[in-house]
Amino acid sequence: MSQSYEVIFENNRKWLEQKKQQYPDYFKELADGQNPEYLYIGCSDSRVAAEGMMGLEPGEVFVHRNVANLVHGLDLNAASAIEYAVSHLKVKHIIICGHYNCGGIKAAMKPQDLGSMNPWLRSIRDVYRLHQEELDAIEDGHLRYDRLVELNVQEQCLNVIKMACVQERYLLDGYPIVHGWVFDLRTGRLIDLNIDFKNILADIQKIYDLTDSEWVVNARKKAG
Repeated sequence: MSQSYEVIFENNRKWLEQKKQQYPDYFKELADGQNPEYLYIGCSDSRVAAEGMMGLEPGEVFVHRNVANLVHGLDLNAASAIEYAVSHLKVKHIIICGHYNCGGIKAAMKPQDLGSMNPWLRSIRDVYRLHQEELDAIEDGHLRYDRLVELNVQEQCLNVIKMACVQERYLLDGYPIVHGWVFDLRTGRLIDLNIDFKNILADIQKIYDLTDSEWVVNARKKAG
């Protein structure tokens, strides 16, 4: 067993002792359950740690990560995480967070066969296609990459807003609100893209309205 592997367990022992000294009931409270206000959907990149950059502790943010922070309509993994966070944990905020210098975004912008990654990256290429005129007008390649990161976050926010569980809970409770962020690895700064959640929901409602299910109608009657 490599030394680098073994050091993880030594770090764990030091960490738990430190936690118990600072907060004697820390692990008891942690084991009692979670009540996060945030669902964070981010990239799998090892340089981007949700709780650390948000200044939150375990139990305060429910996290789902994948390559390039995508929300595919047929991705049951992401859909299950969102459904659980929205319907059971009752989170108040859903955050899609991309980051500059994202390898998935860069890979999607290259005319290259990447094997099993092709279907996944196709969604990013679709975002490029939708915004091709704007992106091709950016001469600086680094700035073009950065802008596609932002546009991809916006598109994934839209995909989340299209989901029935999000629409239904928002109509009943006024939450969750969907936010789009970008993490700048070069500065450590979080950037809020100021996604206009309410107006986006209103704009797409005619086509993506999924709120006429019987249980929502009944819940509205009870609430009234």
